Amino acid sequence: MSNHSMDNFCGSAFWDLNVTWYTDNPDLTECFQKTVLVWTPCVFLWTFCSMETYYILSSKRRNIPFTWILISKLLLTSLLVILSIADLGYAIYSQANGETVYSVDYCTPLIKLISFAMALVLLLYNRKYGMRTSGLLFLFWFLLASCGAVQYRSIIRGHNQSTEVTYSYVSYMIYYPVVLVLFLLHFFVDGEPRFSEYPPVERPCPETNSSFPSKILFTWFDPMAWKGFKKPLETDDLWAMNPEDTAAEIVPKFDKYWMETLRKTDNAQGTKASFRKSSGQVDFNSARRKKIASILPALCKAFGPTFLFGSLLKLSQDILTFASPQILKFLIAFVETKDSSGNFGEPLWKGYFYAVLLFLTATIQTLVLSQYFNRMFLVGLRIRTALIAAIYRKALRMSNAARKESTVGEIVNLMSVDAQRFMDLTAYINMIWSAPLQIMLALYFLWDTLGASVLAGLAVMIILIPVNALIANKVKTLQIRQMKCKDERVKLMNEVLNGIKVLKLYAWEPSFEQQILKIRNKEIQVLKEAAYLNAGTSFIWSCAPFLVSLVSFATFVLSNEENVLDSTKAFVSLSLFNILRFPLSMLPMMISNMVQTSVSVKRINKFMNSEELDPNNVQHDPSELHPLVIENGTFTWCVDESDKPTLRNINLHVQQGHLVAFVGSVGSGKSSLVSALLGEMDRLGGRVNTKGSIAYVSQQAWIQNATLQDNILFGKSLDKSLYNRVIEACALKPDLEMLPAGDKTEIGEKGINLSGGQKQRVSLARAVYSNADIYFMDDPLSAVDSHVGKHIFDNVIGPSGMLKKKTRVLVTHGITYLPEVDDIIVIKNGEVTERGTYKQLLEKKGAFAEFLVQHLQEVEADAVSEADLDELKQQLESTIGTDDLQQKLSRARSRVSESHSDSGSVNEKRSLNGSLKRQYSIDSHNSVSLLHRNSVKEKDALPVKVGEKLIEVEKTETGSVKWKVYSHYLRSIGWFLTVSTIVMNAVFQIFSIGSNAWLSKWSDDNTTVSDTSKRDMYLGVYGGLGLGQALASFLYDLAPQLGCWLAARRMHLVMLRGVMRAPLTFFDTTPTGRIISRFAKDVDVLDTSLPQQISDSIYCLFEAVGTVVAICYSTPLFAVVILPIGVVYYFVQRFYVATSRQLKRLESVSRSPIYSHFGESVTGAPTIRAYGLQDRFIAESESRVDFNQVCYYPSVIANRWLAIRLEMVGNLIIFFAALFSVLPKEDLTAGGVGFSLSYALQITQTLNWLVRMTSDVETNIVAVERIKEYGETPQEAPWEIPNCSPPADWPNEGRVEFRDYKVRYREGLDLVLKGLTFTVNGGEKVGIVGRTGAGKSSLTLSLFRIIEAAGGKIFIDGLDISQMGLHALRSRLTIIPQDPVLFSGTLRLNLDPFEQHTDDQVWKALEHAHLKEFVKGLPSGLLHEVTEGGDNLSVGQRQLICLARALLRKTRVLILDEATAAVDLETDDLIQRTIREEFKNCTVLTIAHRLNTILDSDRVIVLDKGYITEFDDPETLIQQKTSAFYSMAKDAGLAA
Repeated sequence: MSNHSMDNFCGSAFWDLNVTWYTDNPDLTECFQKTVLVWTPCVFLWTFCSMETYYILSSKRRNIPFTWILISKLLLTSLLVILSIADLGYAIYSQANGETVYSVDYCTPLIKLISFAMALVLLLYNRKYGMRTSGLLFLFWFLLASCGAVQYRSIIRGHNQSTEVTYSYVSYMIYYPVVLVLFLLHFFVDGEPRFSEYPPVERPCPETNSSFPSKILFTWFDPMAWKGFKKPLETDDLWAMNPEDTAAEIVPKFDKYWMETLRKTDNAQGTKASFRKSSGQVDFNSARRKKIASILPALCKAFGPTFLFGSLLKLSQDILTFASPQILKFLIAFVETKDSSGNFGEPLWKGYFYAVLLFLTATIQTLVLSQYFNRMFLVGLRIRTALIAAIYRKALRMSNAARKESTVGEIVNLMSVDAQRFMDLTAYINMIWSAPLQIMLALYFLWDTLGASVLAGLAVMIILIPVNALIANKVKTLQIRQMKCKDERVKLMNEVLNGIKVLKLYAWEPSFEQQILKIRNKEIQVLKEAAYLNAGTSFIWSCAPFLVSLVSFATFVLSNEENVLDSTKAFVSLSLFNILRFPLSMLPMMISNMVQTSVSVKRINKFMNSEELDPNNVQHDPSELHPLVIENGTFTWCVDESDKPTLRNINLHVQQGHLVAFVGSVGSGKSSLVSALLGEMDRLGGRVNTKGSIAYVSQQAWIQNATLQDNILFGKSLDKSLYNRVIEACALKPDLEMLPAGDKTEIGEKGINLSGGQKQRVSLARAVYSNADIYFMDDPLSAVDSHVGKHIFDNVIGPSGMLKKKTRVLVTHGITYLPEVDDIIVIKNGEVTERGTYKQLLEKKGAFAEFLVQHLQEVEADAVSEADLDELKQQLESTIGTDDLQQKLSRARSRVSESHSDSGSVNEKRSLNGSLKRQYSIDSHNSVSLLHRNSVKEKDALPVKVGEKLIEVEKTETGSVKWKVYSHYLRSIGWFLTVSTIVMNAVFQIFSIGSNAWLSKWSDDNTTVSDTSKRDMYLGVYGGLGLGQALASFLYDLAPQLGCWLAARRMHLVMLRGVMRAPLTFFDTTPTGRIISRFAKDVDVLDTSLPQQISDSIYCLFEAVGTVVAICYSTPLFAVVILPIGVVYYFVQRFYVATSRQLKRLESVSRSPIYSHFGESVTGAPTIRAYGLQDRFIAESESRVDFNQVCYYPSVIANRWLAIRLEMVGNLIIFFAALFSVLPKEDLTAGGVGFSLSYALQITQTLNWLVRMTSDVETNIVAVERIKEYGETPQEAPWEIPNCSPPADWPNEGRVEFRDYKVRYREGLDLVLKGLTFTVNGGEKVGIVGRTGAGKSSLTLSLFRIIEAAGGKIFIDGLDISQMGLHALRSRLTIIPQDPVLFSGTLRLNLDPFEQHTDDQVWKALEHAHLKEFVKGLPSGLLHEVTEGGDNLSVGQRQLICLARALLRKTRVLILDEATAAVDLETDDLIQRTIREEFKNCTVLTIAHRLNTILDSDRVIVLDKGYITEFDDPETLIQQKTSAFYSMAKDAGLAA
C-alpha cells in the first residue's frame, strides 16, 4: 500500500519526515498512530494465538478459581470491548450526521474489537484449562501500552493547544489507562488450578506459580539464590521437578518412538531370514549385517517440537545481533557532525535516541537468548532422562552373550559419560546452522561497508577452515584413544577394588599399581598431545578475526588510493569482525563436539541393539498339567556356540508340590538347568513351560545395598507374622540379634557386612517371603553349617517345611537330604543320566550309587540317626557288595563331617558391642571380617545405634572451596607455568588494546589520503601489533594447559597411591562406586574440563579489565559508573557462585546412587528377572534419575538467572558508553567513539563468560578437593622398611608365637582377641576352631597385620612382625583365602603377577593343584584370558587356582581359611590332599569349619569370645568329656 492510498485511508498524511525526523521535537503522524501503532499488537495477537491454543489444549490442569486479579482482567477487557463498540458506533453516528468519516475510523475500532474479544476468549479458556499466566496476552498488552504511549502524548499535546473536549479525547483517556492497568495486572499470576492430572508434590517448583515476566527474567529463582547465598543449600531446600520433566512423563514418550524405530528397522531387514523349526526362532542371514536401529529418530520425534521453538528464538537473536553495528554506524556518523566548538550538526535527541536504541536491542537479545538456552537445556535434561531409562531397561533385558561383551563399568559409562555428552551438546547444536548464517550476514554487511576488499578477508577464512578441520579430526582420534584408555583404567581399578583384600593378603598391590599406571601413562601422553593441539587451535582462533580484519583493511586502502579508512568503516567493520569471531570459533568446537557425540551415539546404538533374552525361551501356558516341563530341550549360553550346546536332550516334568533335587559333580550343568528353566539360556530346540510365580535363590547370593529387612521384603509390604516365621525358619533370628541394628541394619554394597552363610540365608528368606508357586534353589545350603542346614531343610525346604505345598527344585552337592526328596535328577556332562526316587536310583547301581559312596562319610557325620545310617549302608552293601563298599569307603575315609564350629547354639551367639560377628563368606572380596562398624552421627535427634550405618555418607564440602585446595592445585601445576600464564595474558591484552587504539588514531587521521607513506606506516604497525597478539595467544593457552596436565598426572598418582595404601577398613566403609567415581569422573574433570576452564577464565578476566580500561581511556566520564555497575556485578556473581556451587555439589552426590543402583541391577539381573520385578527396579532407577534432575535443574536456572542479570550489567555499560559519547561537553573524536563502543559491545559476552568460567572452575575444583581427600586417607603401615627387612630365608623354621596379643577392629570398638598367648612350633599343623564370632578370622588377619595390634606382639621365628614392612611380612606368608578372587588378564598373571617364577615352576604348581590337564586343554594355555572376576571358570577351578598360587609361593607358614562353602566335596578332597603332601614341612594354621579336616592336626586351638579356652592335641581334648571341643565333636557326630 503506497503512502498515497494510506493518506486517503486516513484522510491525512501517513508519513512525514519533517514531523518525525528533521525536527527538534519529533512525533509520528496521526494516521501512523491510528493504523500501524494499533494494528501491530493486534496482528501479533492473531499470529501467535494458534500457539497459545496448542498450549491450552495440551495443558493437564483445569479450572482456575476466580480471584480478584482474574475478575479485574475480565471486567477491564470487557470494558475495552464495549469501548471499541462505542468507537465504532460513534463513527457510524458521525457519518449519519453528515460528518466526514474516513475508513480508518471504522477499521481500527473493528480490529480492536476483534482483538479484545479474542483476548477475552483466551482469558476464559486459560482459566478453564488451568493456564495461570499467558505470555501472548502479556506481550499483547505490553505492545499496546508501548505503542499507545505515542498517541497518548500527541493527544495530550493536542488538547493543551485547543481546550475543546472531543469524543476521541475522552475515549482515549479511558482506553489508555485501562490498557496500562491490564498490562500491570498481567504481572500477576492467577490462582492455583483446582484440578491437575499430575500427582501433588510436597514442594512444587515456583516456576509453575510465576507470571510470564517473572519467567522471562527468572525472578522466581530469587528466593533460592538468596537462600543459597545465606547458607549452603541442602536437598531439602530444592523443589520438585516440573511434572512434564519427570521420567514418568518423558520415558513413555521416548519409548513410543523408539519402539516405532525398532519396528521399522526390523521390517527393513525382514527379507533375508530363515526359520528354524526346532526352536521356533528366525535366524537372520549371517551374510547380511543386522541393520542397527539408531536412537536419533526417536529423540528427534520425542523432543523435536521444544527444540524447534528454541531454534526460532535463536534465529531472531542472530538477526538482532546485526542491529548493533548498524546503530553504531549512525552513532559515529552523528558524532562526526560535531564542529570545532563542540556543537553537533544534528539535533541532540538523535544521539540519545541511538544510545537508547543500542540499549534496547541489547536487552531484547539478552531476553531472547536466555529463553533459547533455557529451552535447550530442558531438552538436554529430558534427553538424558530418556537415555538413562532406555539404557537401564535394556540392561535388564540383555542376553547373557551380549552381557559378556561389555563389563558393568562400560555400561555405567554409557550412562554417565555418553548420555551426559548429549545433554551438553543440545545447548549448542543450533550453531550448526546459526554459525554459517551469522557468517553470511556479517559478510553481507561487511561488503556494504568495505566493498570487494572483504573477499580478501573471506579468502583467509576459507583457508583456515581446512586447518581447523584437520585439528578437529586429530582431536577426535585423540579423544577416542583417551576414552579407550579411560575405560580400560576404570575397569582395572574396579577389579582391584573388588579384590583389594586378596591383593593385600598376597602383597600384590605394587604389581596392579604398575598396571594401572601403565594405562594412565598412555592416557597422559594423549592428553599432552591434546594440550599442544588446543593451544594451536587457540592460536588460529585469535589469529583468524585479526588476520581477516588486517587483510581486509590492507586490501581496502591499497587497492584504490581513493579509499580512506575513516572511523565508520574501521569500527563498524571491526564490530562485524567481532561478531564473526564467535561463529568462527564455535564451528570447529561444534564439529568436534558433534564428533564426540557421534561416537557416543554409536556406543549407545551398539548397546541398544545388542541381543536380548528371548521371552519365548520359556512359555507360561497355564493349561499345562505340570508346573515345570522341558521337552527335548537343548540349551546354550551363547547362540554363536550352538554347535556345542551346554545342555542336551533334556526331558523333565515336575509335578505340583514336589521337591526335586538336581545332583551331579562340578560343571555338570546343574545350575545351567535351573537357568534354562528361568529362561536365562538360549533355547536351541525343544519346549520349556513354567506355570505360576517364581522365586529364585542363586548360587552366589545377590544382596542389595539396603537394610536387611528391605532385602527380605524385596518390595512386598510387611506382614509381621509371616516375616517372623520366615526369619525363624531361615535361622536368621540369632543373626538379627547379633547385628547392631537388627533387621534395620544397612547391608553394604554386595552384602559386604554379611558372611557367606548369612547372605545365602537372607537370599533364601527373600524367596520364602515372596510366597511364590515355584522355588528354584541353587545350592542354598552350601554356605551354611550342617546343623543350620538341617534346620533350614526341616523348616523351609523339606517335606514338613514352610514350602511343603510348593513346587521346589533344589540343586545340591551334599546327599544328606536326598532320602527326603520326591525325585532326584542326576546330571552328567549336560545330560540327564538318571532320574527317580532315592531308592530307585540306589537299585540301579549307576552313576548315583557312585556319587553316594563318594559322599557316604558325609552322611555319617551329619547326625543322621544310627538306624538311618545302617539302613543306608545295608542298601549300598546289597547293591554294590560288601568288599567293594569297604574299599570305596576307606578311600573316602579322610573326609569326615562338617563340624558345627561355626555356628553353635543360638544363645551363644552374643552380640559384641554392636559389631558384626563373622561367619565365613562365599562371596568374593567381601570376606573382610567385619567386627567393625562405624557409627555415623545422623542429623536427626534419634540416636543411631552404633554400627547401624555401615556405609558412611559421602562428604559434600559446603561453602566456598578452601584456598588451600587452590594452592594445592597451583603447587601441583608449578609456579613457573602459573606466572607465565598470567604474564602472557597481560601481554596479549596490551597488544589487543594497542592495535585497536592504533586503528582509532589511524581512522581519525585525514592526511593519509595524500601521504601514502604515512598510510603504510599505520598499516605496518597495525599488522605488527596483530602478530604479537597471535603469538601471545598461543603461549597464554599452552601454559595453563600444560600446567593442568602436570597437575592431573601428579594428583592421580597421589590418589592411586593413597587408595592402594589405605587399610582394609577404608574399603568396607566406602562403596566401590564412590571410589570408582573419583577415579573416573573426577580424574576426567582434571584431565579434560579444568585445563580449558582455567585457561578461559584467566583470559576472560584480563579481557574484562582490558575492556573497562579501554572505555575509560576514550571516555573518561565512564569511570563514574564503573563503581556502581561493578558493585551490582560483584553481588550478582557472589549470589550465583554460592548457590550454583552448592547445587553442583548436590548434583554430583545425587549422581552416584544412579550408577551404583544401576551396577547392582546389572549384577542381579537374573534374580530380578526371575522374580519378575523389572518394573519395580525400573521405577526405582527412574526415581533416582528424577532426584538427580531435581538437583540439576536449579543449576540450569541459576545459569539463566545469572546470564540475564549480568548481561543487563553489560547492556548498561553499552548504554553509558554510548550516552557519554554524545554528551555535548565531551571532546570525543569519531574514532574514539568507535573504539570505546566496539569494546562496549563485546563486554556482555565477556562478563558472562567470566562468571560462568570462574564458577565452573570453582565447581570443578571440587574434583581436586575430592581427589586430595582420597590422597590423604589414613594409610596402613609402610610396605617396606629398608633397615628392618627380615633375612632372605625368613621364616626358615615357621615358629609362630603370640604374646598377650590383643586386637580390635577400630578405635572405640571392643577387643576381639583379648590377650592371646600361645606358641606354634615350626612344621606343626594346628587347627583353629570356635563358634561364630569367637575371633578365628581375626587371628589370621592379625598375622597379616590387616588389623593392627591393640596390645601384645606376634613373633615369627623370633622376629617381631610389627617391626617390619607389611610387604616383607605378607610376601613371606601364604594364605589360601575362602573366596577365590581372580582378576581379568592372563592365567599366568593371576598366578604370578610379578613374574618371579619360570614357566616350569608355574606348570609344576598347576600340576600339584590338579589343573595341569585343564590348562593344557585351553587354546592359549597359560595365556588364557580370565574374564572379570574369573567368571569364565567354575568356582571349583577358581579355588584350585588359589591353591596353585599358594604352591607357587610355598613359604614356611601357610594359613588355610577353609573354603568349604562353594566347593563340592571332590575339589575339597583334592585341596586337602595336596596340602597334606606339599606342605608337610610347613607350619599350617587351619581355620576349620568342618572338624573332620583338623582331627589329624597336631594340636587344636579352641577360641571363645576372644580367649583361648583349650589348646591341646585333638585326641586328648576328645577324651575330656568337659571340654568345649568334645561338645563340638559330639554335635558333629564325631564323638560318642
